[in-house]
Amino acid sequence: MGLREDIERFREIGDERRPDLAEFIREGDLSGSSRDAVRIPVKLVDLPGFEYDQRDMGGVGQGQDGTPQPGQPVDVPGDPGDADGDGDEDGEPGEEGGEHGYYEMDPEEFARELDEELGLDLEPKGKRVVEEVEGDFTELTRAGPNSTLDFEQLFKRGLKRKLATDFDEEYVREACRVAGADARDVFEFCREDNVLVSLAWVREALADLEAEGVALDEYDDFDDFAARVERDSVTARIRRDGLRDVPFRREDERYRQPEVIEKKQKNVVVVNIRDVSGSMRQTKRELVERTFTPLDWYLTGKYDEAAFRYVAHDADAWEVERGEFFGIRSGGGTRISSAYELAAEILEEYPFSEWNRYVFAAGDSENSSNDTVENVVPLIREIPANLHAYVETQPGGNTINATHAEEVERELADRDNVVVARVAGPDDVPDAIRTILSTEDT
Repeated sequence: MGLREDIERFREIGDERRPDLAEFIREGDLSGSSRDAVRIPVKLVDLPGFEYDQRDMGGVGQGQDGTPQPGQPVDVPGDPGDADGDGDEDGEPGEEGGEHGYYEMDPEEFARELDEELGLDLEPKGKRVVEEVEGDFTELTRAGPNSTLDFEQLFKRGLKRKLATDFDEEYVREACRVAGADARDVFEFCREDNVLVSLAWVREALADLEAEGVALDEYDDFDDFAARVERDSVTARIRRDGLRDVPFRREDERYRQPEVIEKKQKNVVVVNIRDVSGSMRQTKRELVERTFTPLDWYLTGKYDEAAFRYVAHDADAWEVERGEFFGIRSGGGTRISSAYELAAEILEEYPFSEWNRYVFAAGDSENSSNDTVENVVPLIREIPANLHAYVETQPGGNTINATHAEEVERELADRDNVVVARVAGPDDVPDAIRTILSTEDT
């Protein structure tokens, strides 16, 4: 096997050992992980190794006692009768279990991998400012130490002034030589021609020409002057003569200061709600756990601080610990609004101005008559949250009374932060998670 084939084999092995999160979410044992460490089973493979050719160790056709004789058989490890061979030996089948391997990742890595595998793009927003830090020197102020003076800004502002106010002095001096024109006449002509000269400068130029004895009747009138004399633009003069001076002023000075950046902490609180009434049998409960558990891991990995609260309900609602949440079962009826009433009380501890808030509910869509439209929908509208999600777990199709998910979709179709996902079996779980996490109202 050549080097190229070896490299390709290493790549294949890397792909084999890479955790398949979608498969793990659909079929894996979620109970072996905690919120701080996710343990995912991976295939164990023997990694290939490179061996150097030991040319001085002998080989086929080179016996221990010198050159072999014609017809002498070559010893093959594992041949019958080879006491030192590595061949198979008779014996009873082994009873020890095979070795299982696990790839352990923290929630941050789990979130990154799930983003890639499911094509997610959730970027949490910070809520509470925890500190202010200095960034790059990109802010400009009118005052500051000399060491932070921005010479580039100073030069640009001075140059703009020069381009806006400079004029062709020789052109104006020539205009002063129009027969019978006084300083006011020359000044008004120049201004009409967009030459930004002052009346005082024209008067001074006329006085200089008279003192020099220059004839002041060279041109019959301003039309004659305009026809015979061409004015140079500022740009043309700069290109011809160069830039000898730029008029700087104190108001042109700008000093660079570091940008003040507010560092915000990304906090999230998740209220997980599930129906524990008599209709929520084992299969439905397992689908709730298979959907909610990866969501908890994902949000733990995405946020700086994540708080999780668990609410169980039948006709009434009560808060439970996480360990009870997925296994608890009751025989009572169903009133989903009781859970949202409790969720609203819990979320009072987590101001929306400081916390990102998620409310995830799951059940088989069965609810008491009119409770969804009359109570649940108004509560969802009243509870500020980044996302309200309902996961319908109904293996084998809906029953006649399973209308809650449909009513939520219909009544809250105008809300961008409300989503319904349906999970009829484990294969639906990755798509449900993708649907939920791609709907966050940012």
